Amino acid sequence: MSAHDSRDAAVSAPDGGDPARVSDSSTQMTFAAQELRLMSALVVILGLGLFLALPFVLSIGSVVFLPLVTALILTIVLSPLADKLASWGLPNVLASFLSLLLLCAIMMLALGLILQPAVALFDQLPQVVDQVSKRFSELRANFHWIASANEQIAQITGHTGREVVLASPSVIEQLAFATPSVVLETLLTFLMTFFMVEARVRLRRHLLLDRSDFGSSIKAARVIREVQDRVAAYILTVTFINAGVGVIVALGAWALGVDAPVMWGGLAALLNFLPYIGPLAMTAVLALYGVGTAETALLGIIPAAAYLGLHTVESNVVTPSILGARFTMNPVVILIALSYFSWIWGVFGALLSVPILLTLTAFFDHVGRPNLIGFIFGEPLFIGNPMSTEPVEES
Repeated sequence: MSAHDSRDAAVSAPDGGDPARVSDSSTQMTFAAQELRLMSALVVILGLGLFLALPFVLSIGSVVFLPLVTALILTIVLSPLADKLASWGLPNVLASFLSLLLLCAIMMLALGLILQPAVALFDQLPQVVDQVSKRFSELRANFHWIASANEQIAQITGHTGREVVLASPSVIEQLAFATPSVVLETLLTFLMTFFMVEARVRLRRHLLLDRSDFGSSIKAARVIREVQDRVAAYILTVTFINAGVGVIVALGAWALGVDAPVMWGGLAALLNFLPYIGPLAMTAVLALYGVGTAETALLGIIPAAAYLGLHTVESNVVTPSILGARFTMNPVVILIALSYFSWIWGVFGALLSVPILLTLTAFFDHVGRPNLIGFIFGEPLFIGNPMSTEPVEES
């Protein structure tokens, strides 16, 4: 064997190893990488299937899951208040009960401000509906040529419209069927909230002291504190902002001579908790009520236009400047969460969508963001921990 051939063999086999052995090792590594990518793709597919199947499970078991999730969110919000009351020397049970009682009092006051004037205005509903129908009839008369064109097209094609009337249960029947379920879910929610708030100290002690690793205890403490601080701060801040919107709407309705201004202010504050959907619904309700009660359609649109301007300033200037970048989320993600939980639990799911999204965001900020695309190609599922300031030990 010549010296030149020896050099080629050394280059093809690093560290003087056998070329065949190196080739077998490379083949095994290639097969292992392909197997890892295949397993990663299967895990992602299973995860997507679980994500799509989860709404049906949560919707069918809403009597159990909806009170549980609501109680978790309320526990996160009420725990700082209960801690404050306990620091004043109150027993833990009494502090937990008083915090829940204060929440119930605020909710009853808000519902009273909205429902009592609404009942008084309910008698005017037939007149409002008739007036709105007249306005739309006048508007439709201005575009009578469109209806004539449709009739001519139907005669030419030979298709005639058929009116189908579907029998549906009355409002009273719907309320009669829904009331027992709502009462049961409300009782379950408040009971679970009380027991969760009361058990918060034991839960923290269990998470902090029952860990075998000190680093795990520190990480658990950070996750609990971050989730609680972020969700509670967001809900309390948004509540104050929405209360300010409600006060401005009530004053504006009073200045414009709209009946029951307190009701409109409370309704605006409540619907403002629903991102994007709530303000649109409030604008539509104000427009319909204004058109049905004002002398002209132009005057009736003024309250809705004023509210739309107020919401534009609030959502683009006031709320971002107060909340800051800490609570900034992608609008597409918010809409996905809103539609996802609305699909599962209706209006209550829509109200819980943003707090649930904030909770998951705070959690993933500590354990790392899911790397679904990279996970398919064999990368780790969680690509680091942006909130951690300690070095991560490699195994």
